[in-house]
Amino acid sequence: MNILFLSSLYTPHIGGGAEIILQRTAEGLARRGCRVSVLVTGPDAGLSEESLNRVRVYRAGLRNFYWHYTDQRHGRLLRLGWHLRDRYNAAMRDYVRQVIGREKPDLVVCHNLTGWSVSAWDEISAAGLPIVQVLHDFYLLCPSSTMFKNGRACQGQCGRCARFRRGHGQRSAQVASVVGVSRFMLETLQGQGYFQGARSAVVYNASPFTPPPLKAVSLSAGHVKKTPLRFGYMGTLSEPKGLRWLIEQFQQLPFDATLQIAGSGQTEDETRFKALVRSPRIRFVGYQTPQAFYSQIDVAIVPSLWNEPFGMVAVEACAHGVPVIASRMGGLPEIIQDAFNGLLCRPDDPDALGMAMLKLHQQPELLARLTAQARSSVAALLNLDLMLDSYLSIFRQTLLDRARLPQPLPLA
Repeated sequence: MNILFLSSLYTPHIGGGAEIILQRTAEGLARRGCRVSVLVTGPDAGLSEESLNRVRVYRAGLRNFYWHYTDQRHGRLLRLGWHLRDRYNAAMRDYVRQVIGREKPDLVVCHNLTGWSVSAWDEISAAGLPIVQVLHDFYLLCPSSTMFKNGRACQGQCGRCARFRRGHGQRSAQVASVVGVSRFMLETLQGQGYFQGARSAVVYNASPFTPPPLKAVSLSAGHVKKTPLRFGYMGTLSEPKGLRWLIEQFQQLPFDATLQIAGSGQTEDETRFKALVRSPRIRFVGYQTPQAFYSQIDVAIVPSLWNEPFGMVAVEACAHGVPVIASRMGGLPEIIQDAFNGLLCRPDDPDALGMAMLKLHQQPELLARLTAQARSSVAALLNLDLMLDSYLSIFRQTLLDRARLPQPLPLA
């Protein structure tokens, strides 16, 4: 099978979990004998190509005001202009045409469309190829891809986002198969009228690492370390991730505990969060490998205020035998099962996070049971071959469907 993946970024440009999963998928399918190529945006003009681990990677200079993979936050007007052009960036279609002509793929699998816009769908359809769309974020509903505004998750598409995404739902009819990285993601887009008539599936992301062997965990309360209880946060230091909520709630805890915060963010965000800290029990530890970080904590916190499309950090924690306190948001409840491998809390209850942390301190037997069950709860999400099998099955069925049905007409 000859597969072309199209996405916003590819290694070494890693914006988040989507890029890691794309790389593992592309390289995994190449090892299975598929011919695999990837087309992504890049900072340099023109179209370049290279080979990385048996995958042909094309990087197309983004034809917009700036390349979006940067720590720099541009001014409001420049960002507005960028998003206006990204509503339908016809200038990017030429790159898609060129690479399809060179690679002659059997189908095109689209991941993140930021920078490409839905014009990529039109060019793929014009080439007579079936499209598989993998949903990693809310780009098709919201220019910022987060559906998060004024400190909270949007309950629906606002008027401005609706104007920026006018016609996208209609164009999504060109997609033959749609895959959500969580059921939440798939149902959210379908609920907005996207992908009508498309074959649909949910394929959970496989964790991008092999977890270490677990030590035996006793369910006896006497074997659980009671104080200080070690909490930890790993991820982007940003408002949508709920870090402010975590810091404020932790500083109210009436018992001995510590909080390590691993990760980075924009400079102004990091400065703001560090200024909130009044307790010496909170430490910012910068970049950490999962193996090193999770060996130093007892409970992981994923306090997202936005609707996480999936939540790989929750999988990673459980894979290391660390239970998770997570927000009941987005795809997180599909990973964290309340009172089985962690606890769930709602951001609309300001004290819910602190109460969950207090509960694990007061009930060491519960903490021991959650710890013992954490790894097994995500066993299926640690299997890369299972994820690759699922995608190959979807690709094959998409090609069979295309062979049986009349070809759809591309939109002008």
